Amino acid sequence: MKGERLTAKAGTPKPAVAVARDLLDDYLRHLAHERRLSVHTARGYQRDISALIELAGATPLDRLQVHAVRRFVAQLHARGLNGKSLARALSAWRGFFKFLARDHRFQHNPCAGVRAPKAAKRLPRALSPDEAGQLMAIDPAGPLALRDKAILELFYSSGLRLSELTGLAPADVDFDDATVRVTGKGAKTRIVPVGSHALAALRAWLIERERLAAAGEAALFVNNQGRRLSARSVQLRIERWALKRGLGRRVHPHALRHSFASHVLQSSGDLRAVQEMLGHASISTTQVYTQLDFQHLAKVYDAAHPRAKKRS
Repeated sequence: MKGERLTAKAGTPKPAVAVARDLLDDYLRHLAHERRLSVHTARGYQRDISALIELAGATPLDRLQVHAVRRFVAQLHARGLNGKSLARALSAWRGFFKFLARDHRFQHNPCAGVRAPKAAKRLPRALSPDEAGQLMAIDPAGPLALRDKAILELFYSSGLRLSELTGLAPADVDFDDATVRVTGKGAKTRIVPVGSHALAALRAWLIERERLAAAGEAALFVNNQGRRLSARSVQLRIERWALKRGLGRRVHPHALRHSFASHVLQSSGDLRAVQEMLGHASISTTQVYTQLDFQHLAKVYDAAHPRAKKRS
């Protein structure tokens, strides 16, 4: 194998760990001089690959098999590394073996096809009902404030995704039925209820929109140039209003969607209805999204399922 090195005593091969460290040094030079990665990034690679070398021990890197790499991932997981950290480590290992195949004649990449455990979903902290009310109670002085109030009310009223809200057209709002037609993931359309406060805010905004929107602009929410409001602009406006209204923390549109789901579920206990309103293909997604615990699910099941009750 190209890259195999000998000790000072002629003919005596270096231990596998020493050879692996030499190969790592070679790879780090490649990262610095060919790929021109920052020192900070290169250190991350060095840390992850050093962990691989430690786990491999006396096994030469060119003899590692997929089952060994899977075992290494399990060992690191047992040490407390989460899914995100393990995915990063596997990415570093794959890049290392790709380099070894190119420059050191390695025949296979034992990391190919190995996946890290799924990282736990980090959910935004839901607003309390009082915090939500505090955020909605903005003073709509001026057209942009009227627009922002309508955005906030619609997010909290109907649990829309950010992309769904920015994709709306005025015709998507049905004031007679108190609903909004939303195009979600996979271009799937769903009809979602809209509350009375959101409808009132939308009516007020549509009057201003007629004066502000550029000719031919189809978007429901537009900027001060009359063009479709971008997702980033929506994020910044919500953050601004959260600070201005004294919430003391940043609020993202997803936190409003999460608040909608949490508050509807707490008051109704109807997981399936929340799933439909959120546009989730699987109820398991809703279950995680709303941070349900097993006891709550068990109560819903016991109350609803005809065969759930234990016989006395």
